[in-house]
Amino acid sequence: MVAAPAFVAAAEVVLQPRQVGPHTWVVIGEAGMASAANRGFNSNAGFVVTREGVVVFDALGTPVLGRALIDAIGRITPQPVRLLVLSHYHADHYYGMQAFRAAGAQVWAHEAARGVTGSDEARARLEQRRRDLFPWVDESTQPGDADRWLAFGESGEVAFTLGGQRFRVIDVGGAHSPHDVMLEVEGDGVLFAGDVYFTGRIPFVVGADTRRWLEVLDRIVALRPRMAVPGHGEPSARIVEDLALTRDYLRHVREVMGRAVDGMVDFDEAYERADWSRWSGLPAFLPAHRLNARSIYLELERASLAR
Repeated sequence: MVAAPAFVAAAEVVLQPRQVGPHTWVVIGEAGMASAANRGFNSNAGFVVTREGVVVFDALGTPVLGRALIDAIGRITPQPVRLLVLSHYHADHYYGMQAFRAAGAQVWAHEAARGVTGSDEARARLEQRRRDLFPWVDESTQPGDADRWLAFGESGEVAFTLGGQRFRVIDVGGAHSPHDVMLEVEGDGVLFAGDVYFTGRIPFVVGADTRRWLEVLDRIVALRPRMAVPGHGEPSARIVEDLALTRDYLRHVREVMGRAVDGMVDFDEAYERADWSRWSGLPAFLPAHRLNARSIYLELERASLAR
């Protein structure tokens, strides 16, 4: 029997939004990596209800989940979804976009993501997802471009108002990815931080600039949100305490790999010598940590060669 396209399976997924502000709601994915078993639901998304429509932050990792999020919004409010802001162009955050586009929402993303969907890396990722997340990602899954590519200029932000609610899209590109943004819901004191903020699990670091990332963590603290919503993990009202996991992890791996680079020690040898016990019990350690460490090793090696 041929499996039905992923959109047909949308009724099998029901998301339960959680309110984190007077107008703001979130859905929380599982703590581990995306898999067929968890239906690709390992990342977070959120939405803000205004009197003129709904603003959504992130589309989740499959068209089915995108449709399920739209359905969940419909159980909260009759207002239409007007705008989808993408935190960045990684599969677990934007593959649900086509469901929002089909529902008539406009899509915004960082201008640095322009052209990503046509890259060899993006095509390889889509094939991998079609294999590993079938039937939730299949041949009907067609990731697309934003309707508006955000240019931030010197201010580093794009402010807008909808239905009496004020928002700021904040440029933090070049940390977790080249195209990171955060969304501040000013009246509710909620910050959607995307994947520059993880709680309860180790971050995914491959391809990141960890030096820039540490600077962005300081900026989150300076914004002083009442509630921060990470890209993965539980929403946090204890910003400084919960940021410590990501900050300490990045600093520790940078320190260990930095010593290896300075001493011209091969990555495999340095990795096997190191004590990773502080992090080994956290979700995503087994599939992600070695990849993270290698990415940071290469990052620091490039920086050393550039000196």
